[in-house]
Amino acid sequence: MLIKNCNIVYYDRIEKGSVLIKDGKIKEINTDTLDDNVLDAEGLYLAPGFIDVHIHGAGGCDTMDGTVESINKISKAIVEHGVTSFTPTTMTVSIEEIRNSLKAIKESKENGTEGAQVLGAHLEGPFISYEALGAQNGNYVLEPTIDNFKKISDGYEDVITSVTLAPEVEGAGELIQYISEKGIVCSIGHTKATYEECIEAIKLGASHSTHLYNAMTGFKHRSPGVVGATFDTDITTETISDGIHISYPALRVAYKQKGTDKVLLVSDSMMACCMPDGDYSLGGQKVTVKNGVATLEDGVLAGSVLTLDKAVRNIYKNSKLPLNEIVKMATYNGARHCKVEDHKGLIKEGYDADIILFDDNINIKKVFINGKEKF
Repeated sequence: MLIKNCNIVYYDRIEKGSVLIKDGKIKEINTDTLDDNVLDAEGLYLAPGFIDVHIHGAGGCDTMDGTVESINKISKAIVEHGVTSFTPTTMTVSIEEIRNSLKAIKESKENGTEGAQVLGAHLEGPFISYEALGAQNGNYVLEPTIDNFKKISDGYEDVITSVTLAPEVEGAGELIQYISEKGIVCSIGHTKATYEECIEAIKLGASHSTHLYNAMTGFKHRSPGVVGATFDTDITTETISDGIHISYPALRVAYKQKGTDKVLLVSDSMMACCMPDGDYSLGGQKVTVKNGVATLEDGVLAGSVLTLDKAVRNIYKNSKLPLNEIVKMATYNGARHCKVEDHKGLIKEGYDADIILFDDNINIKKVFINGKEKF
């Protein structure tokens, strides 16, 4: 298939051109090669598919349902919003429930889904701080020991992409070192760590921080906290760019401070994503969604109903960043986080044909995964 007359969103620029897709790969860019199947994009933007590395659910389903069916429904709901790959994210619940979810994630990764592809799992907890639970359930917080991690990961270590933990909790240092040496991304989150504790964790291997500004110690001029350590080092971070979790001025500060190479756009969405307002659940706790805001009964934010196309649109409308840099935060940076940047996340010859077409308002018009139209 030849997609012609499109504005190609590259890593560092946007240019008019054409893309030839063959055998699920990007075969040639700006080619004279003829193809029987030609799609005239009529000036739409052509970009890599979005990659969401922090997502709990969508379409009425949750990762913690622990079933292949639920993972598949999530994949189908989010592909319509331009997501071509994702890492289903678990909650702080029982070891048995996390393992059930890991089983479903592993099967979904190996056997495929009808929508967005599964790249691995993100464990958000259970090695977090009681002082920074957010919407996590404190009844299931575990000590951050290698033994406890093995109880969860045994048989599923190869599918775990990242782990969010609180570095200040006793024993966390050893676990950070252990999982980092395994090639798993260790992310600082749901934490009351000081700047100094954060820096120590980074020295031990922590390389990311989870949902910047949220459920972490903020930046103060005499105690810079986790936010300060994130800004002051070269670790990556992620933003829930819905204008609810983080104000737009704070988002602009983050992008200016970190640069767009070091920030990932994530949804942190829960099962109510792509669904109407109402009552839902997250990690076994009741969540009410009203006017697009998801909260627990005590008013604490409980994930989001954000989609990545909307995240890109929000930043495009509320910052002066070039569109290609915003797209990079939703594509290549996530691919690098998941260690698949050698074949995903770029419009480049030889790369997987995970491609989206969208208009000037970031409305998704078509989605291809491995060259096959999914939306």
